[in-house]
Amino acid sequence: GDAASEKNERDRSFDMRLYEAAEPIFARHETFHPRYGWFRKAYKTAATTQRGFSDEDAPVAMGVGKNMVRSIKFWGQAAKVITKDPESPNPRASEMIPTRFGHALFDPVAGWDPVMEDPGTIWLLHWMLLAPPSHVPVWWVAFNELHAVDFDDAVLDAVMSAQLDATSAWSSPNKSSITKDINALLRTYAPAVKSGRAVFDDLLDCPLRELGLITRSVATGNHRFVLGPKPTLPADVVTFSALDYLARRDH
Repeated sequence: GDAASEKNERDRSFDMRLYEAAEPIFARHETFHPRYGWFRKAYKTAATTQRGFSDEDAPVAMGVGKNMVRSIKFWGQAAKVITKDPESPNPRASEMIPTRFGHALFDPVAGWDPVMEDPGTIWLLHWMLLAPPSHVPVWWVAFNELHAVDFDDAVLDAVMSAQLDATSAWSSPNKSSITKDINALLRTYAPAVKSGRAVFDDLLDCPLRELGLITRSVATGNHRFVLGPKPTLPADVVTFSALDYLARRDH
């Protein structure tokens, strides 16, 4: 009756669609997945320099190549630790400033975890990468619309294509851009193919692997979402994420 229809209406109100949850941004990461320390480096660069990302000396100052400077900037924005300066004189080439979240997390004096020692920080960054407006729509689809537990690249590609076909407000990106985003997703969350230096290098290379959200299926060799309890996920991070989601839905 009326109660059931009210519940359905409430459920629908929490059910975001791709165009509501994400921006049409594809393959802006220069093919690099986020590395250990990059989120902090993005914050520090925006917090301590005027033209940190656009300066000619940025690669030297940040200790990385020119493409990596652009990638660090992208991942900093995607994780919502930095954002475009609304007062930048050139909106087309805006400088970056730290967000309130960035300061709360990484401020060297008052930040919650300035050196990224707490596992809860990794969960927070994962949440922020997917929180609307997400800058990685392929990732948002993988975690929200891919209902298969066991999947390969082709399945994820097909689901993403179907989502894009249903999102008439966006123009379709190049297929190669989708492939690059899928590759970045899997390098970020899935365990690397084991080599001599195995696990420690995996986590050093990308801290989000520590979350253990995607593994490899022994039976099929495909990627597999890891369902069930998440012992490293703090209750206060769950609470923050729920409240953050509600706040974003209201805007």
